[in-house]
Amino acid sequence: MTGMFAARRNLAIRAWFQQDFFIAIQRLRRCSGVALKYGMSAALDSSPQFPILCRVTPWYFRRMSIMAALMAAFGLYFIYDGKFGYPAANQIADKKTWFDEVVLKTFDEAKVAGKLNLWIENASQQGWPTGRNGEPPRWVSYAAERGWPEKPHRYTEKEIHEQFWWGGGTLLAALFVVALILLNKNKVLRGEADHFITPEGRRVIFAEVFRVDKRPWDTKGLAYVWHRPDGAAEQRAIIDDLKYEGAVRVLEQLLANFKGELIEKVLPEENAPASAPADLS
Repeated sequence: MTGMFAARRNLAIRAWFQQDFFIAIQRLRRCSGVALKYGMSAALDSSPQFPILCRVTPWYFRRMSIMAALMAAFGLYFIYDGKFGYPAANQIADKKTWFDEVVLKTFDEAKVAGKLNLWIENASQQGWPTGRNGEPPRWVSYAAERGWPEKPHRYTEKEIHEQFWWGGGTLLAALFVVALILLNKNKVLRGEADHFITPEGRRVIFAEVFRVDKRPWDTKGLAYVWHRPDGAAEQRAIIDDLKYEGAVRVLEQLLANFKGELIEKVLPEENAPASAPADLS
């Protein structure tokens, strides 16, 4: 039983991460792409107010908090299995060995010796299963009465120790996620008329930007900005619309004051809008 729960737990960990990634992608497709498409047209109608302050979204904190809670729960579950679950399963496996090597063996010996009644009497006094109508006791019935599995699994010492390693590692991962939450609590992406400041405090002047890669925007809410601060070696900054609420406005301001290479995703021809029919009149 414990082995089955452990397998389901491990499957749940993988499924959760896969589902979480899928939800994030779907949210980006619904929100980020639409925000850039329609937000830029709105920007042409009214002048933006500076500074543009883009704080970490509540969605990010909810997602990270859920991740930390799940990791902590799984970590405690691993440790519980190592401390209680697996040893309890081994005790049931020991009972199965005792049942086969002691109960059934002495039953068969007593039956061959013609002393079955005496064996039943002694077994009853010791609380052993005695079977019915001269038939040997059955492990299935004995285990079912106690809620034990029909085929108990025995865990090795290595498997038991691994539960503590997995538990400790998962709890450390949960602490790491909590640390990320605290580190991002006061981070802000700041946009100005001629530059923006990354959450790490790096200033990116629009006049020094020579390339903007907007290809991941529709699927991941990311835009990569290459710039050369004071003519030095090129550096890359990231505008993250998924993590920082309203980051699309910073990108709009950058593109409105940008002279350089703009890399965008090109739609396949079959997805491109059909051209208007020619006027034959």
